[in-house]
Amino acid sequence: MPHFFLNKRLIILLVSIIILVSLIGFSLRDRENISRPEQFIKDVVGFGHSLVAKPAQGIANMFTNMKDLQNTYTENKKLKARLEGLAKLEQEISDLKRDNDELRDVLGKTDNLRDYTAIQATVVSRTPDRWYDKIIINKGEKSGVKPDMAVITAKGLVGKVINTSKMTATIELLSSDNTKNRVSAQIQGSEVYGLIDGYDREKKLLMMKDLPIDKKIKKGQNVITSGLGGVFPKTLDIGKVKELQVDQYGLTQIAYIEPSADFYGFEHVMVIVRPEDGIKEGE
Repeated sequence: MPHFFLNKRLIILLVSIIILVSLIGFSLRDRENISRPEQFIKDVVGFGHSLVAKPAQGIANMFTNMKDLQNTYTENKKLKARLEGLAKLEQEISDLKRDNDELRDVLGKTDNLRDYTAIQATVVSRTPDRWYDKIIINKGEKSGVKPDMAVITAKGLVGKVINTSKMTATIELLSSDNTKNRVSAQIQGSEVYGLIDGYDREKKLLMMKDLPIDKKIKKGQNVITSGLGGVFPKTLDIGKVKELQVDQYGLTQIAYIEPSADFYGFEHVMVIVRPEDGIKEGE
């Protein structure tokens, strides 16, 4: 009995091999049409391939997109850092250009000084809540700076020295609220004299008071230091006449002067040394 089943299995195996070889040979023939079983098998295989291929392709695309997003994020981060660096560099270039222009103006102004010399200095401190009142510069007694010396920028008069230390000096600006901060001034090209006494912060104009009521003053005329006060030398530029009005008593005129110098945006100044002040050797 076992021998019979063994022969039966062998026969089945041989028949199966013959059928398989026949099918292979049949499928390899050049034919215009394939059999229905072959069509069925190919359709099943193709459908299964599409079921597997589409999700696999989708997953592959997802990972590719994630990688692209990561690369884009990294590149954007680098570009942002470069833009921030570029903005900082542009600001530094702008500051250097402004500083260079201001220094050129200061040097040009120094070349035009005749009756006095100048000590060039840089602003090192300015109190935010007293912005229009005082500044501190990096030159003091050691450099020959003394109280009551006039201080100018390349554009015009800004104030005077009120106290000094060995290495620094404090400057009171013309825009200060101090009522004792007066400058003897003159309408350039005329015999009209007065005092720069006060600053209108709303109009951003200096006030030149005690002008004779009968003197004709025109808008746009230059105002300079007269040298009569004993503190400021002559011909320092102060500004131009912007407005005129009669004082409350009707006895004198008040001229509102547009300052030549900017009391806000400057970093470099010159302390004016008159011949009588002098600078001792070695200082």
